[in-house]
Amino acid sequence: MASGMGGALPGTVVPFPGGKTGQVGFTREELQRILDLYGRMVAAGNWRDYAMNFEKECAVFAAFRRAAERPQARIEKRPALRNRQGMWTLFGEHGQVMKRGHELAGVLAPMERRLLKAIDD
Repeated sequence: MASGMGGALPGTVVPFPGGKTGQVGFTREELQRILDLYGRMVAAGNWRDYAMNFEKECAVFAAFRRAAERPQARIEKRPALRNRQGMWTLFGEHGQVMKRGHELAGVLAPMERRLLKAIDD
């Protein structure tokens, strides 16, 4: 049986060959929440592109107004800070910390408020 998975059973998760081990990532629920906000910001005309970066210390989601600019917002997950100020940080366009916290929803709140303000205008 030549399945290309090295004899793994169907339904078994096999690591990607050559992939980084020990990197931080987003859970499905975290990514869903972030992409939901991203989609609403795109619909409002605020964001047009995004990028994600996964490293050993952190996972980053960056949202751009235009692809050639600095990110308008950057959401960073750093599990090493879980027991201190919280593993979530929201950075603004100029790198300033807009919000830190233990819960993703609370950290995304300033962007949610900005979205509501854009809809009201």
